[in-house]
Amino acid sequence: MSEAKALPSRRKGRLQLLLIVLGVVGPMILATGMYKLQFWVPEGRSYHGELIGNGQTRADLGVQAQEDRWQLLVTAPKECSVDCQQLVYLARQIQIGLGRDAGRASHALAVTQPLSSDYETKLQHEYPQLQRYSLDPQIYTKGAQGNDTAHLWIIDPHGNLVLRYDPSVKGKDLLNDLRHLLKLSNIG
Repeated sequence: MSEAKALPSRRKGRLQLLLIVLGVVGPMILATGMYKLQFWVPEGRSYHGELIGNGQTRADLGVQAQEDRWQLLVTAPKECSVDCQQLVYLARQIQIGLGRDAGRASHALAVTQPLSSDYETKLQHEYPQLQRYSLDPQIYTKGAQGNDTAHLWIIDPHGNLVLRYDPSVKGKDLLNDLRHLLKLSNIG
């Protein structure tokens, strides 16, 4: 009679073990399937720019730089026209708007062509913390998928591209996105 009672309790134990393993491994399998097969992906977004989630880095844009903070990078594949200058101004204002977190971010400009002497002088006087880089136009064309307008990019401290904004971006939206990223991030 003891053997007859042992079989149901053994089955019950195996069932419990199976349920525990499924409870741990099941969500991981589901999440992997959702990511790989792109099903049940939420449509709602909390950011305003274009999310860059393909592993691109600053180097994929043709910018060779090392920065250990979050960066607001303005790229101008042609001359730095009115749109580019507006984005440079916006990047500085966003960094200032971060308040106590301003030290966690920097702003930079990457251009393919030399700046006009008037604008260069203005940058030296009014934007002393602006970092400047050269931009390789051939690499940029591949990395930015052929977009030849000025853009503002949010780049994480590891050099990964996070979000891209066109010249029509509203400063408040960009500031909210960057604050949200800084709040969630323990790096930089």
